[in-house]
Amino acid sequence: MLIGDRLALFAAPDFAALAFLFLTWGVIGWLIQHPGRKRPSVSVLMAEYRREWMRQMVTRQPRIFDAQTLSTLRQGTSFFASAALIAIGGALAAIGNAEQLAGVAQDLTLSADPTFVWEVKLLITLLFLAKGFLNFVWSHRLFGYCAVLMGSVPNEIDDPLALPRAMKAAEINITAARSYNQGLRSIYFALASAAWLVGAIPLIVATAVTCAVLWRREFASHSRSVLVGDDDHMGHTQS
Repeated sequence: MLIGDRLALFAAPDFAALAFLFLTWGVIGWLIQHPGRKRPSVSVLMAEYRREWMRQMVTRQPRIFDAQTLSTLRQGTSFFASAALIAIGGALAAIGNAEQLAGVAQDLTLSADPTFVWEVKLLITLLFLAKGFLNFVWSHRLFGYCAVLMGSVPNEIDDPLALPRAMKAAEINITAARSYNQGLRSIYFALASAAWLVGAIPLIVATAVTCAVLWRREFASHSRSVLVGDDDHMGHTQS
């Protein structure tokens, strides 16, 4: 079967829903990482706290708390990397048994699409899972780099290398957190993409809901209000 013939197996709503999925994934990620100055996202607010963490680390003796905190962050990336890898294995197994999946899907949707259609739909979910896995692995490695940098910060507060190295550790920490958040978003959209098995309209709805959940958590959540309120309080205190 030629490529054109295979693409003809998908209707226009399928292509529109798929485009909406990837467009929304890209746009919400960009908005979270590059928000306006008047309304920063939780990720941007937390980046400033990470810098402040490293500043405080310079004067903290001993630095056991910092090591334990970083270890906890690395455990989180390791857990999600393992979970994503298991999910990838499940998706590959489902693709290998696409004929059985097609039978179940036909009972739910009353459609008689060929096996190739279900394989493509599962492949989209697999792509998001793979993206998330790679992000988690890279985040785990970056947190390791951060640990090395933190260990290289001199114990003498007056050492001219203390603060610059702490700031290097902060930027690596922020980059690791960014990759971690990207991995989480990929997992969210992997779940949303699974709705395509039911149809194009469910995929659009699931994508919109996922986008709304991400936007709320980054721009309208209670945790963000706490972070912003704390910053305002600190600003008034300093002034």
